[in-house]
Amino acid sequence: MSNCKTIAICNQKGGVGKTTTTVNLGIGLAMNGKKVLLIDADPQGDLTTCLGWQNTDDLSITLATKLMDVINRTMNDSMVGILHHEEGVDLLPANLELSAMEFNLMNALSRETTLRNYLNKIKNNYDYILIDCMPSLGMVTINALSAADSVIIPVQAQYLPAKGMTQLLQTVSRIKECINPNLNIDGILLTLVDNRTNLAKSTVEALRRNFGTHINMYKNNIPIAVKAAETSSKGKSIYAYEPNSKVAKAYANFTKEVLANGRTKERFYSDEAR
Repeated sequence: MSNCKTIAICNQKGGVGKTTTTVNLGIGLAMNGKKVLLIDADPQGDLTTCLGWQNTDDLSITLATKLMDVINRTMNDSMVGILHHEEGVDLLPANLELSAMEFNLMNALSRETTLRNYLNKIKNNYDYILIDCMPSLGMVTINALSAADSVIIPVQAQYLPAKGMTQLLQTVSRIKECINPNLNIDGILLTLVDNRTNLAKSTVEALRRNFGTHINMYKNNIPIAVKAAETSSKGKSIYAYEPNSKVAKAYANFTKEVLANGRTKERFYSDEAR
């Protein structure tokens, strides 16, 4: 049985920091000695671009390729096409070809579990797999949730996304009930937090009031900063671009929380087994 943990970074709202979180959590885990695979599950290819592969259309092997190989049973080497980043993480990239997968998956026999079937072939090579989901709840995102052990939900702290949060939680609940009974929500990560404004403070308070009683909310928030936005064009993480910034320290502390939560659950399951 693999000890790899697969986490979907998911929110159907755009612009909440999913890709930035995937990059900096993934590289943060690698800096802590973990073998990490990042999966770009968005046809826009933002994760791929952020890690330095600017011409996504030139990539011959992407997530879409792997999903089609599973559907058509044409998989030869499941590791071929996985890229390696200089900061110690692997990447399964994406480009616009992934858009066609919404239709292809609808007609596949294993339409909800195609990604899970692929990850089962490679997860023994990794400690963590992080999936950067697109800002929608289509078939590719359903595949990501079906393949994941847990979900981390980045939420922008500049407005109250209660309606969107409720929809996402309902989707996670349905996936858990019908397809993936082991799926859990690891927590809500507040991003783009500007503690100087009353709006941000009231939004944080409202989120904690509405969701904090039954969903973990990470203690570390990610502050809004120009430096974090700049990294998307540099092909590197915030640790490499601006290691002493508040954002770098926030993501480092958030990574420690993710690792600590994982160790707590490992102890819980080993106690249960005993």
